[in-house]
Amino acid sequence: MEELDIQNKDVSLTDYSKAREKGIVATSFVGIGGNVLLVAIKAVVGFLAGSISLIMDALNNLTDALSSIITIIGTKLSNKKPDRKHPYGHGRIEYLTATIIGAIILFAGGMAIYESIVSIVDYFSTKIMPNYTVVALILIGVGIIIKLGIGLFYRIQAKKLNSDTLKASATDALFDVALSLGTLVSAIVALYGHFYIEGYVGIVIGLFILKSGFGIIRESLSLIIGIRIDDETTTKIKVDIASIDGVYGVYDLILNNYGTNKYIGSVHIAVKEDLNAQDIMTLEKKISGMMYLKYNMIMTVGVYAENISSPVAKEIKSYLDELTSENENILSTHGFYINEEEKFVFYDIVISFDDKTPQDTCDGIKEKLKEKFPEYKYICNIDYDY
Repeated sequence: MEELDIQNKDVSLTDYSKAREKGIVATSFVGIGGNVLLVAIKAVVGFLAGSISLIMDALNNLTDALSSIITIIGTKLSNKKPDRKHPYGHGRIEYLTATIIGAIILFAGGMAIYESIVSIVDYFSTKIMPNYTVVALILIGVGIIIKLGIGLFYRIQAKKLNSDTLKASATDALFDVALSLGTLVSAIVALYGHFYIEGYVGIVIGLFILKSGFGIIRESLSLIIGIRIDDETTTKIKVDIASIDGVYGVYDLILNNYGTNKYIGSVHIAVKEDLNAQDIMTLEKKISGMMYLKYNMIMTVGVYAENISSPVAKEIKSYLDELTSENENILSTHGFYINEEEKFVFYDIVISFDDKTPQDTCDGIKEKLKEKFPEYKYICNIDYDY
């Protein structure tokens, strides 16, 4: 499958979505086939050897096949077109899919621990160990190789297709490798050392599986709630917008995620105050067009007409900068505008989420400005570091 780049203007965004869906579905079918094969191998060997851990391993592979089916369904649903009830599309279904897979992983980990405890209790009651053979060990080893291949394939495809569900499946598969390795070590020790460790190994591995499941659920729920876009992406977007002639500052970038590579957002730009409506509209169209073609984002553009050319404007702006620089919770200021005729001063301050009383911070700055320049009224807008 060819990796597509949505930042290439020659690539249709619709074609990219279709190719991505096709890639995820194809990868999931590979996983289903591999896991069904593993279920057959481990179930037969487990029943013949009387190994509860191997039987549970087979059950775990069966849940992996189920996870792949859920991935296919979730991917298909997430690519449904927007409708009247869901105008932003259905992309977040993919995050729900990852959450379900995380829950399946938690179930598998819980069952592994439960059955391991039962195995320990049975062993101390009967002193009977699983009856492994060399052939059984070889089949377990083959199963480990197959599962490792599936896990690595999932991981490669998850990165290539930017898929959280495949990433979750890859994590699950690689933990299954650890589970099977534990089973193999236990079998070797039982066959050649006549020593029981199977149940203890199963508990340890089960705990690691639980940790993985909680991690996947936490990450997918964070995506559903809405997380901060990484600094590298936001910096790149701001640089691209600032490179457009006529833009003198980029502020208040907000991006809302509605699925993989599906964003709706807003941004403010600073321009000269003497631009006319036609000039501003031209800038807005350049920015929104670039954002859609290069980043697959629907962007609303707002405008700040900053005017600090007069002596009084420079003096007030300089004092505002001085006040805000003294407060570690104020990250920056922008959107400064003064109306000298009506005696109004507008400005925005970006406040850290660490500040528990942002309104008090804003009011404190305002009071100090009033003390020095009492003839003006001050309108402060609080922004956060989105």
